[in-house]
Amino acid sequence: MIGRNKKAVFSFLKDRIWKRINSWSGRSLSRAGKEVMIKSVLQSIPAYIMSLYLIPDGVVQDIEKMLNSFWWGGGRHNKGIRWMSWERMTILKSERGMGFRDFRAFNLAMIAKQRWNFLSKPNSLVAKIFKARYFPRSSFLDSKIGNNPSFLWRSLWKAKDVLKLGSRGSIGDGSCIKVMHDAWLREKDSWWLNGPQKQEAYDLSVKNLMRPDVKQWDVVKVNQVFGREEAETILSIPLVEDVVEDRLIWQEEQSGVYSV
Repeated sequence: MIGRNKKAVFSFLKDRIWKRINSWSGRSLSRAGKEVMIKSVLQSIPAYIMSLYLIPDGVVQDIEKMLNSFWWGGGRHNKGIRWMSWERMTILKSERGMGFRDFRAFNLAMIAKQRWNFLSKPNSLVAKIFKARYFPRSSFLDSKIGNNPSFLWRSLWKAKDVLKLGSRGSIGDGSCIKVMHDAWLREKDSWWLNGPQKQEAYDLSVKNLMRPDVKQWDVVKVNQVFGREEAETILSIPLVEDVVEDRLIWQEEQSGVYSV
């Protein structure tokens, strides 16, 4: 059961990591050996829990302090001067860091994977249960925190910004993509239409910008509703006849599937 004291509930993660560190404390490990131990063993211990729950900041900070002490420690009790903060050590090696895991970012990325499963598999039992309980009349990305939410739902809800930053709509029939409220453009700098626009644009779906008889842009209507620059951006998006349903794709992967 997840009670009010979240730090106490998830303290077992710290205990597991601390026990593993102590089992290695008597060994003479090189820097390369410590790096392998941290990346392949210690960082994987909280991975499953972090895929479900947003771990309290206090627990995350304690875990990072333990790993930092293990890295810089020189004796049996891992005592030593920590010459660099964990934030600096999570920077990529190509940028003069160590490439260790940023646990807060990893936690959000893992939880966002669960939300992606809800979006990509809306007919699964768990997706139907959460939809009926928390957002019966909206989508996952537009859902609210709701009244008296569970800790699991609060964790999932906080990860929705991750999906909004990296995903966009792929046009099928255009009926499920809102012109001004969803990300659907193919511009590198922005996938959203910038506001303000004419008032009628805020009530349109992408389908309303197509010709009714054939899958092509309604050039006249697009030019009437939007300015020259926005109209050119919209008309440059190809419409594939074989794609009949709108879907959400992850922009950072060629397959369009979310990747942690």
